[in-house]
Amino acid sequence: MAARRISSLLSRSLSLPSGSASLLLSLGRNSSLVRNTQRFSTAAVTEEPITPPVQINYTQLLINGQFVNSASGKTFPTLDPRTGEVIAHVAEGDAEDINRAVSAARKAFDEGPWPRMTAYERARILLRFADLVEKHSDELAALETWNNGKPYEQAAKSELPLLVRLFHYYAGWADKIHGLTVPADGPYHVQTLHEPIGVAGQIIPWNFPLIMFAWKVGPALACGNTIVLKTAEQTPLTALYVAKLFHEAGLPPGVLNVVSGYGPTAGAALASHMDVDKLAFTGSTDTGKIVLELAARSNLKPVTLELGGKSPFIVCEDADIDKAVELAHFALFFNQGQCCCAGSRTYVHERVYDEFLEKAKARALRRVVGDPFKKGVEQGPQIDSEQFEKVLRYIRSGIESDATLECGGGRLGSKGFYIEPTVFSNVQDDMLIAKDEIFGPVQSILKFKDLDEVIRRANTTPYGLAAGVFTSNIDTANTLSRALRAGTVWVNCFDVFDAAIPFGGYKMSGIGREKGIYSLHNYLQVKAVVTSLNNPAWL
Repeated sequence: MAARRISSLLSRSLSLPSGSASLLLSLGRNSSLVRNTQRFSTAAVTEEPITPPVQINYTQLLINGQFVNSASGKTFPTLDPRTGEVIAHVAEGDAEDINRAVSAARKAFDEGPWPRMTAYERARILLRFADLVEKHSDELAALETWNNGKPYEQAAKSELPLLVRLFHYYAGWADKIHGLTVPADGPYHVQTLHEPIGVAGQIIPWNFPLIMFAWKVGPALACGNTIVLKTAEQTPLTALYVAKLFHEAGLPPGVLNVVSGYGPTAGAALASHMDVDKLAFTGSTDTGKIVLELAARSNLKPVTLELGGKSPFIVCEDADIDKAVELAHFALFFNQGQCCCAGSRTYVHERVYDEFLEKAKARALRRVVGDPFKKGVEQGPQIDSEQFEKVLRYIRSGIESDATLECGGGRLGSKGFYIEPTVFSNVQDDMLIAKDEIFGPVQSILKFKDLDEVIRRANTTPYGLAAGVFTSNIDTANTLSRALRAGTVWVNCFDVFDAAIPFGGYKMSGIGREKGIYSLHNYLQVKAVVTSLNNPAWL
């Protein structure tokens, strides 16, 4: 039953009018609500795809330190988003494979050396792993781009260095996790112990496979836990690669197990497993609800959730418009718009709205879309056909809701999952493009009059993951940063993901925090030890 429910959620499409991209263009560009007079060049996406400079060596499951086939022998294809063609066939894990992985993790925790090592020894393994990632960063960046579609320059220059930094950060925490001594009202010695929680089940998404690997695996290992990690079925390749590097760094067998597979089978089995002590999930809010229910219905395991968002980006009347346009563009279009905290509701003060809109449209039209391996490309393809079609349906919804399509709105090229950078103006709060998480390159620009209004409108959402504020007035910045109901508020910046900065959401954007010291709390149990004292010299 649970598997069918997850399958239904994962395959459910929007209840919007259907239509191909060509029909969208035919209807949309002839509408009075469409002001796009320029067409995007398709040259960058019609050239022959660049051959990725990396070999695929790991396509099996990693269980108990060994690469093995799935119990069923099944595999599934993983695709190149640039073409829709198969990159490789990867082992398809299911409930039996999750059982094998959990058994290995349980034995490694209960009987193995990992939680019994000194914290300093664990830290050294994390640091050796980080060194190996640096050594293999070119291959990892290429593999991430090939499997995900993100620009190679983004993967190589931003995400791989951050991956290394995150593991340096957690290695530094490993030998600084400790409890307290607590005074009591009586002759007692009281101490608290911070103990590893045990076997952690972790489910990561497809939009930032390596970074999400680090956010989950880093704190869990620093605290002395063992792990069963399920990759997203769209992007299994880099997690398998770095897991192999972890064992080269000296990680004992069974401590980190990686199972590739689908949500309704492997994911549901992990979430409901009775021998998993902790669950962490990043993904959609709808699926997060089911993961939470499965955890509760099994052994009531604690769950950390990092879920969806519809983040406001607020441009105040005193803003430097050129800088605000560039930052708002980055906040939305980064990673093809496939970012849970994307600034997808761009609120602009009415006094600067027209100027901002024209410059935002011009910036979107300059955005370079094409093969993500090509130097200078800013935007690659969407992850797969499902996400591609979903974004196009939302674009059509915006047109049919009487928002003005300023630019974009259709497919780029005839191969792969490329979408034109799209900008809508005259967007109202009740439109689907202003309410739902689109997860694509679609910027919705809304107008506001004053702070009280924009605070109310920005907070009128079931989400609360992040927000952006662009202003030169410190009082305005302070007012907004305290009033916005979001886990992160970026002021005159956006998408700053330092290893020490906690990240997580209010409301339906999740439970708990990742990164920073707060992430360690997810993987620790607190035990109070009370010992009677006989005639103590002091209390």
